[in-house]
Amino acid sequence: QVQLVESGGGLVQPGGSLRLSCAASGTIRSINVMGWYRQAPGKERELVARISTSGSSIYTESVKGRFTISRDNTKNTVYLQMNSLKPEDTAVYYCNTDKIRTAQGYVYNYWGQGTQVTVSS
Repeated sequence: QVQLVESGGGLVQPGGSLRLSCAASGTIRSINVMGWYRQAPGKERELVARISTSGSSIYTESVKGRFTISRDNTKNTVYLQMNSLKPEDTAVYYCNTDKIRTAQGYVYNYWGQGTQVTVSS
């Protein structure tokens, strides 16, 4: 059974930083694209950033220059370094992957349980 477990969320003041981690566990052979999404109260879930297996990445416009996505394929882990945080970054952040190859086959569009990020003074 595959799991995506996020960590690193919390309460931070405006201008502060947080680093989110998402570790995949299970009998994993490989993971395709990994990404971070977020959902604020009353809003739809949106893509924050995603990264391919080769390391190429894309970001939503509002976080460009402030957030950095990275991954460690040896640890099946994706990270999101968030700097210069703003109150509008407050949301539940979810880890996602579009495809995981396991010992039993493929799992598609897999989500973590989410971690709360609150930016407030």
